[in-house]
Amino acid sequence: MLKGFRDFLFRGNVVDLAVAVVIGGAFGAIVTSLVQDVITPLIGAIIGQPDFSTLTLGPILIGNFLNAVVSFVFIATAIYFIVVVPMNRITTAMKKPAPPPPAPEPTKEEQLLAEIRDLLKAQNSKS
Repeated sequence: MLKGFRDFLFRGNVVDLAVAVVIGGAFGAIVTSLVQDVITPLIGAIIGQPDFSTLTLGPILIGNFLNAVVSFVFIATAIYFIVVVPMNRITTAMKKPAPPPPAPEPTKEEQLLAEIRDLLKAQNSKS
């Protein structure tokens, strides 16, 4: 039973997934800091206070929800332009162009015409 568990843990996919989760968590902290410490204060400097937590719609407190939505949009934008676009460019640059398809085999008619051509060339060179 322990051998099966060990084999499961050290299977390539599980280890890769664990590494991806750890790196994803660390990268998430970087992107969150970028949004909260850089982008949000810049927007606050341009349009005023960037915190919507005090907004209400009658008895409904919608401010925290708006903060979460704005934060999500900024995080998604940052990830797209900082990770996705460069990775797509790198992947495209690293792809080798597909080799051209092989020339199709000549048809029987084309083979016969080539033989006739060759015979005529040989006959003209004798003369």
